[in-house]
Amino acid sequence: MKIAIFNDSTLGIVHNDKIYDVTDLVSWDRKYPQQSLLTLMNNYSEIKGKLEANLTTERAQDLVDVKLNPPVPKAGKIVAAPVNYYLHQDEMNEQFNNAEFTIENLGFFLKAPSSVIGPDDTIKLPFKDRRTDHEAELAFIVGKQAKDVPASEAHKYIFGYFGLMDITVRGKEDRPWRKSFDTFTPIGPWIVTADELDKPNEVDLNLWVNDEKRQEANTRDLIYDCYKFFEAASQVMTLEPGDILTTGTPQGVGPITEGDIVSLQIERVGRFKVSVEYK
Repeated sequence: MKIAIFNDSTLGIVHNDKIYDVTDLVSWDRKYPQQSLLTLMNNYSEIKGKLEANLTTERAQDLVDVKLNPPVPKAGKIVAAPVNYYLHQDEMNEQFNNAEFTIENLGFFLKAPSSVIGPDDTIKLPFKDRRTDHEAELAFIVGKQAKDVPASEAHKYIFGYFGLMDITVRGKEDRPWRKSFDTFTPIGPWIVTADELDKPNEVDLNLWVNDEKRQEANTRDLIYDCYKFFEAASQVMTLEPGDILTTGTPQGVGPITEGDIVSLQIERVGRFKVSVEYK
C-alpha cells in the first residue's frame, strides 16, 4: 500500500495515477498528522482491509491535481548511514585519500528533523560560495519501538519505505551541521508499506539533475543493507515509531545550484522532484 499525505494534511492511498481520500476511515487529525501517522501504523494490520475495500471512485482524485506533503511530517530523529555503497566508498577514498571513509569506521550520524521537506518543495542553498551536493537514498520509517534488534528480525520493525535526498554542504564541519540546514532532507513521494516492498535490498535507485542522470545503483550494493543498518542503529539507541533511517548514497554525488530540478526515482516506490534556489 502507498500511503500519502496531501493538500491540507489529508490522508490518501495512492493507486496507479489516482489518490484516494481515506481520512474519514481512520483516526486521523489534520492538525496533528505525525501523531495520526503513528496511530495508523500501530493499527495498520486491523485497518488495511478496510482501506483497500474503500478505494472508490468518489474518493479518487488525479495525482497530478494534488500537492503531496512529506510522508513523515515530523520524524522523532533521522539516523543516517555514511559511505554505505562500495563504489561510493571508492569515490570518497579516492577524492579524500582517507581509508576511514567507511560505514564500519564512521558508524552513523543524525540529521535534524526540521530539515525535512516534501515533493515539489524547494531546497534553499545557504551559501553561494560553497559547494552543496545531492545524495540519493532509500529510507524507511520505524513502525514500533526497537532496541538491540538483529538484522534477521529487523523487517518486523520497519513500517515502510520512501525516497530521501540527503543534501550536503561540503566542508570540514561535522556531518550533522553540513546536512541539517532547513530544506536539506527532501522525502517522498509517499510511504510504500513493507508488506508491498518485501525486498528492499534489491531495488534500483536513480537521480537526475535536470535532464542529466547523476546517480544509478541498486540497493544490493549496500555495504550494510536496510536490515543490517537497522541492527547497527538499534544497538546504540532505542528506535521509536516515526523515526527515519536512511541507508546512504551511491556513487555519482555531485553539486546542485539555483535553478536546478532534482528528481529521485526508486523502483517499486515512486518518483518525486524538488527545485533549488539560494536562501
